[in-house]
Amino acid sequence: MHGPVFGEFLGTMVLLLFGNGVVANVVLDRSKGQNSGWIVITAGWGFAVFCGIVTSLGVGGVAQLNPAVTLAGAIVSGDFSHVVANIAAQMAGAVVSGVLVWLVYLSHWESSDADAKLAVFCTQPAIRAPWRNALSELIGTIMLIVIGMALASKGFAAAGLAPGMGPFFWGIVVWALGLSLGGPTGYAINPARDLGPRIAHAILPIAGKRDSDWGYAWVPVLAPLAGAAIGAVIVRATGIA
Repeated sequence: MHGPVFGEFLGTMVLLLFGNGVVANVVLDRSKGQNSGWIVITAGWGFAVFCGIVTSLGVGGVAQLNPAVTLAGAIVSGDFSHVVANIAAQMAGAVVSGVLVWLVYLSHWESSDADAKLAVFCTQPAIRAPWRNALSELIGTIMLIVIGMALASKGFAAAGLAPGMGPFFWGIVVWALGLSLGGPTGYAINPARDLGPRIAHAILPIAGKRDSDWGYAWVPVLAPLAGAAIGAVIVRATGIA
């Protein structure tokens, strides 16, 4: 129950349990946090990133927790040997997280709006315009990769980050992205974050649920992967890493 692959599974599960958990707390009917707003959601996601990374590192993982980050890391390093295993583990952790959020909020599904229920599991755009939504996800993921990898650069920390500071800074980056660029799409910037819980929504016996909106699902999967590739090229071209 340790090592890189298990670390990706467990860290992603924790990330999305807390991340989608805060969405559930804000949008589901009669929750203690109902209607507490976007600031709570973005802060919760930032803290969720911190918790997921710490958990992954604690069991010997590499704490990528995001197929886009995994892809970008492979492009920058030239080592693609762990990409399939890590992404598979991330996806498995993402599906399990959806089941756990469903169980935690089991008393709140019947009375909640069907769109709100879907929003707990996956992203929905504020204004549905798929190619523009994809552009938003693309830019957000580029920023995630460039800024995230700059955290380990010699220009930022010549002697390397102090122990424990990496997860903290990554959480701040995701918090900032949500506050600044998350409005149009809900900022998936992580294919596992959207696809895994969306699968859970599709298979779980959630009272009064709607369809899982598979027509939109390509946006938060393909656009972040494309953004990761572009971000990795920028990182290599600029010498950030």
